[in-house]
Amino acid sequence: MKGAPTGARATPRLVFGASVQPGDRVLPEEVAVALSFNGTTQAVMMATPADLEDFGVGFALTEGIAGPQDILSVEVETVPRGCDVQVWLRPEAEARLVARRRKMAGPVGCGLCGIDSIDQALREVPVVAPSAFRMTPAQVLAAVAALPGEQRLHDATRAVHGAAFWNGRVLLAREDVGRHNALDKLVGGMVRQGIGPEGAVVLTSRVSTDMVQKVAMLGAPMIVAVSAPTVAAVELAERAGITLVALAKGDRFEVFSHTDRLQTEGAHVG
Repeated sequence: MKGAPTGARATPRLVFGASVQPGDRVLPEEVAVALSFNGTTQAVMMATPADLEDFGVGFALTEGIAGPQDILSVEVETVPRGCDVQVWLRPEAEARLVARRRKMAGPVGCGLCGIDSIDQALREVPVVAPSAFRMTPAQVLAAVAALPGEQRLHDATRAVHGAAFWNGRVLLAREDVGRHNALDKLVGGMVRQGIGPEGAVVLTSRVSTDMVQKVAMLGAPMIVAVSAPTVAAVELAERAGITLVALAKGDRFEVFSHTDRLQTEGAHVG
């Protein structure tokens, strides 16, 4: 199908209703993506095969494997049944590979499969640095309203998650069949493009503990999500110094932590 976005493919199907109609439906692609560091595979995720360089960099950062200064290069290799994202790190980052070793081959909804210990799954994260970033209620709603305009793959398929970074406007957005993958791709894209974390991460998904962990590793002071958080996610956001805004739809939203970053007038962004 001409015009299908990257990461999607037209698939034949029959539509049953008042009559039976043949045709195509654009669906998101889902392939096995190996994330390899210095030649060793650390994780295998089912993901959308787009923005994979961003995925590798973002996963390294949000999982505590490496910082931006540790990454030497990223290469994507197509293999018979998927893709291998080869991330090459400085030798001193090798110890993080052992500490954060993961071996997983699970569904896209799982962000914790295969972690070796409960302590790693519930790891604490750095407290986000003090920030002058603030948002008004109108800006929160504007950030959410701007997200659909950045979701070409979702518009075509209705089957993927989105994550965007907002600071007065959407600076970058990424999509994937997995919500964790979309966030990792956003983080990686920000690092590769030199976009600082002073702003809000806007999510189309629910907010679980691991999503807060990833935003904290990025260092962003706010999360704005259209769905609800878990109790553990709220508690972690409070400890990490992150303002967690959720259930942001239409003309309302709810704030669960660090409400001081919401102001009614004289907004400062950036």
